[in-house]
Amino acid sequence: MQHIYISNIADYEGQEVTLHGWVYNIRSIGKIWFMIFRDGTGLIQCVVVRSEVDQAIFELEAKLTQESSVSVTGIVRKDDRSSGGYELGVKSIEVHQYTENYPISPKEHGTAFLMDNRHLWLRSKKQHAIIRVRHQIVKACRDFFDDNGFTLVDAPILTANVCEGTTSLFSVDYFDTTAYLTQSGQLYSEATIGAHGKVYCFGPTFRAEKSKTRRHLTEFWMVEPEMAYCDLDENMEWAEKFISYVVQWCLDHCQTELDILERDTTLLEKVTPPFPRITYDKAAEILKENGVDFEYGSDFGSADETILSAQYDRPVMVHRWPVETKAFYMKLDPKNPDLALGVDVLAPEGYGEIIGGGQREDDHDTLVERILRHDLPMKPFQWYLDLRKYGTIPHSGFGMGLERAVTWITGIKHIRETIPFPRTIYRLEP
Repeated sequence: MQHIYISNIADYEGQEVTLHGWVYNIRSIGKIWFMIFRDGTGLIQCVVVRSEVDQAIFELEAKLTQESSVSVTGIVRKDDRSSGGYELGVKSIEVHQYTENYPISPKEHGTAFLMDNRHLWLRSKKQHAIIRVRHQIVKACRDFFDDNGFTLVDAPILTANVCEGTTSLFSVDYFDTTAYLTQSGQLYSEATIGAHGKVYCFGPTFRAEKSKTRRHLTEFWMVEPEMAYCDLDENMEWAEKFISYVVQWCLDHCQTELDILERDTTLLEKVTPPFPRITYDKAAEILKENGVDFEYGSDFGSADETILSAQYDRPVMVHRWPVETKAFYMKLDPKNPDLALGVDVLAPEGYGEIIGGGQREDDHDTLVERILRHDLPMKPFQWYLDLRKYGTIPHSGFGMGLERAVTWITGIKHIRETIPFPRTIYRLEP
């Protein structure tokens, strides 16, 4: 039997349907009681009238509790006052389970309690909306690259080599050797452009950073495109087109969820190309002009990123960074070898870096020197060095952290709410 869902209830106006889901809440006004019912695709008000149902059905009002699982049969009616514009005139209710002592009530709860009960907190209205937006962002990412001729090539999660630095690796026993959970799929994407030209990978990544900020997780998802015959400038063009597409997609397809989250979309509507582009040197000047005691050659902290992004009404691209701030694989600026051809994209409203990328070093000997300078073991990178021996090319790419993007687009305060089951330095459960 085909299931009917609240999300397409408008197709059944005037018809009798059966919906399967859970009780969200109940209120009563004498001979009528109302059940807000959810099925995972939306909420609908179910109206139970004493004169229209059996006595046993009407008396369920005193028995049903929050999150009791039920199937409700009734007539779909147009009602502009109801959420979604429709309600269900109830004829019968089948109870699958009465829930007792559901831990998450409408009252305020502390963050630790909610995170301990994350498996249940996901059912709440705002958490549900966040994950729905996440789903649409993932779809937009895939659609953008698929529609622009990129090939999805998945990178391994277990690797023998590092990408961003040895201090942030999770190591695991791998038979008679040690493997690492991937920090990024970039190096493998660089290999696959030799076969496909334009590629992207999209999967989980891991950073063993002991960070306690609202912007960091130890396990998160990244989408990482890589393009052959692409320099830094073209790379930045791809990044701004990509971000603009994702934001516009969410504005077009997530309005209900953004309304639930009370997201002010005014600044999101301004996210269109071109984005302002400033050098690292210019960014350092802006910070000093704003009273920041900024040490040149340092990476930007959260407060620094907030100040920089506040100067603009859309994401800002900061490019050409001091070499010591960037990874070994970043190509040096031929006009100034003290600078690397990297770019960070900072989101407005203080949400920080959402994209990091740049042009890759394509010369074999220079790359060897860079690996040695970063005190990295040479053996795990032999395959990576091969890419500079057999048909090397100028190439570039970037990575967007999915959870950072969700945090920004939804306007929430903490990244832990952007993934169903967050992993932080203090949390491995549920």
